[in-house]
Amino acid sequence: MDPNENASTRFAALSALFDAASQRHLADRGVAPGWHCLEVAGGGGSIARWLGERVGPGGRVLATDVDTRFLERLALPNVEVRRHDITRDPLPERTFDLIHARMVLMHLPPRDQVLLRLLSALKPGGWLVCEEFDRLSAPPDPDASPGETVLKTHEAMGRVHRDQGVAPQYGRVLFGRLRDMGLTGVGAEARLVMVQAGSWSARLLRASYERRRRAMIDAGYVTDEELDADLARMDAADFMMPSPLMWSVWGRRPCEGPCAPA
Repeated sequence: MDPNENASTRFAALSALFDAASQRHLADRGVAPGWHCLEVAGGGGSIARWLGERVGPGGRVLATDVDTRFLERLALPNVEVRRHDITRDPLPERTFDLIHARMVLMHLPPRDQVLLRLLSALKPGGWLVCEEFDRLSAPPDPDASPGETVLKTHEAMGRVHRDQGVAPQYGRVLFGRLRDMGLTGVGAEARLVMVQAGSWSARLLRASYERRRRAMIDAGYVTDEELDADLARMDAADFMMPSPLMWSVWGRRPCEGPCAPA
């Protein structure tokens, strides 16, 4: 699959699968006209667009990514797009009313240090909302649910992730991390779906497998033939497997006086 096509597929799937819940959690944090928001690694830009509409002409949204090709299509007057590496490029301190990051931290080995950087960029009373996968808490289990499929390619991708320093259960870890950092109002919610042929979840997994095809094969974790067989298996009418859990976790930087209600 062409890299641009792969990225477009992944961004479309992430939007279809998770935007509604992300928007609900952000709205519950009180995002309102005039807020200053940061969208970290904004990808396809769907959440940055929603935030821009939510904060209105009096608000501002900074949408960052190491690759801004898709974000640059937004062209909204109150949304600034910036090429930015969250692991090393500076952020303004005590600036944002809300910071949102989805499917970012688990891929960054210095993830806990990045969390501290995000915290320092929040205004007192500002909200941090992070959403990350947990691939380990609900794996496919044919004994518990007959018909669930364990794909060798899925296990191979997990091994490649570990080789690359990905934290496969970071979504579940985040609640404790935010509470240990001293945030207030910390909460969390997790959700999963059953992956089946033709679903957005299947499209996201397929794009993820294709993106890491070379790394999985070169490492000897799966062969070309085995990977293609797994992709074909995903098109079968009886295919089913639980998706990774998506954890949404939120917390508030302590206020320096009375906090406005969320």
